[in-house]
Amino acid sequence: MSRLNPELVKTAAFIDGAWTPAESGDEFAVFNPANGEAIARVADCGEGDAVRAVEASANAFPLWSARTADERAAILMNWREAILAREEDLAALLTAEMGKPLKEALYEIRYGAAYLQWFAEEAKRIYGDVIPSANTNARTIVLKQPIGVCAAITPWNFPNAMLMRKAAPALAAGCTVVAKPAEDTPLSALAVAALGEAAGLPRGVFNVVPTQKPAAVGDVLTSHPLVRKISFTGSTETGRMLLRQSADTVKKSSMELGGNAPFIVFDDADIDAAVEGAVASKYRNGGQTCVCANRIFVQRGVYDAFADKLCRRAARLNVGAGDEDGVDIGPLVNQRALEKVEMLVSAARDEGARIATGGVRHDNGGLFFAPTVLTGVRNDMTIAQSEIFGPVAPLIVFDTELEVIQYANDTIYGLAAYIYTHSLGRAWRMGEALEFGMVGVNEGVISSAAAPFGGVKQSGMGREGSKYGIEDYLEIKYLCLGGLEQ
Repeated sequence: MSRLNPELVKTAAFIDGAWTPAESGDEFAVFNPANGEAIARVADCGEGDAVRAVEASANAFPLWSARTADERAAILMNWREAILAREEDLAALLTAEMGKPLKEALYEIRYGAAYLQWFAEEAKRIYGDVIPSANTNARTIVLKQPIGVCAAITPWNFPNAMLMRKAAPALAAGCTVVAKPAEDTPLSALAVAALGEAAGLPRGVFNVVPTQKPAAVGDVLTSHPLVRKISFTGSTETGRMLLRQSADTVKKSSMELGGNAPFIVFDDADIDAAVEGAVASKYRNGGQTCVCANRIFVQRGVYDAFADKLCRRAARLNVGAGDEDGVDIGPLVNQRALEKVEMLVSAARDEGARIATGGVRHDNGGLFFAPTVLTGVRNDMTIAQSEIFGPVAPLIVFDTELEVIQYANDTIYGLAAYIYTHSLGRAWRMGEALEFGMVGVNEGVISSAAAPFGGVKQSGMGREGSKYGIEDYLEIKYLCLGGLEQ
C-alpha cells in the first residue's frame, strides 16, 4: 500500500456523484496476487445499490444526452488528460490488484485513455441520413439517438482499458453508464471514476458498483427496465447467461466473450519474427488475455526450428511480482486460475503431449506459473479445445493450408487469429477463410482504438473501438416529414 497513491485508492461505491458505502455496510478485501496481501477493503454492493445506480443514471440521462457533442467531447478529453497525468499511479494500482508487470499496466492505462480521445472525436461524427422520398410532399429523415442507460460489466484482466472501451463510446453518444467491475479488480474502476468526477462528469452520468456478489448486481442490470443496453467482456458461459437474463426486457447487447486463437506459422515465414510475435501474443499478461495465441500451428518444415527457438525464448522470460524491475510475467490472478492451468497441462501430458519447457508452478511459489511450451499437441486434445488463460503455448504440426484452416476453425470461438507468412496471396486466402472477427498478419498484437474489436460465433457480438464502436450505443429513428405542400 505504501507505493500506492492514497488519493486514488477509493473504497466506496460511486453512485449519483457521491462516494457511498454499500447499503448493507458489507465490504470485501482486494488482494495482491503477487504476495496475497490485502490492498484495501471495498464496499460490497448488492441489489439495492445497483437499483440506486440505475435510477441515478436514468435521472442523469436527459440532461447529458441534451448536451452538444462538443460539450460531451470536451469532458471526455478532460478525463483523458486527468488519466494520463496520473498514469504511473494508475499503473501501480492496476499492478497491485491484478498482477501484470508495470510496463504492461502503463501500456493499458494509455490504451484505455486512447478510447476517450477516439470517441470524444467520434461524438461529433454521429451522422444521420436524408433518404429520397417517393412522395413529393414528404421527406424521409434518419436520426441517431443515444439508447439510454448502459450497463458495463468488465473483466479483471484489463480492468482499466475494458472499462474505458465501453464507457467512452457510451458517454460520447449521450448515454449514461453503470459499471460493475470484476470482484478481483474493482480499484482501477473506482480510481478512474474519481478522475472522471474531477474532469467534469455530471452527477449520475457515470456510476461504479463494486461487489463480491456479482449475481445479485448482475440480475438488476440485466432485468431492470431502465437499463437499455448491456456490454459485457468475459467468458462465453457468463455471456450466455447474461443474454438469457436480458431477454425478457429485450436489451441491446454487446458481448466480447471467450477465444481460442490460432497462431499459424507457415514454412515461408520469418521464423524469428514469428517467435517474437508468439511471445508477445501468448505470454503478454501471463497469457491472461482473450486474444492471446491459444493454439500455435506450425508447418512441418519449420516445426522443430520454431519449437526450439520458442522454448529458448520462453525460458528467458523473467517471472516475478509486477512491480519488480525487469519482470515479463506476473502471477496468475487467483488460485482458481492457477489450478485450471495446472489441470490443462496435466491433461495434455496424459493425452500424449510433451513438456518442452516449464509445465510446473514457478520457483517463486504462490500464484506464479512457469512459461511453458508443449509439443506433440493435437487439435482434439483438451488443451486445444479450451481457453487456457495462462502462460502455456501448445504447438500443433500441420502440412497444408487447407488442413490448418480446418483445424483453426474447429472451435466454437471466433475472436482473434494470427498468420505468419511472406505470401500475400496466402495472407488474403487465410484472412478470408478463418472464421474469426480479427486476423493479424505477421503481427502478434492487434488491438487499437481505431480498429473494430470483436468476434464471431460464440466469441460474441458487436464491435468495440473504431468508427463502428459508437453504433452499439445508438438507436436509429426514422422520421417521416409530411404535409410539405402546405
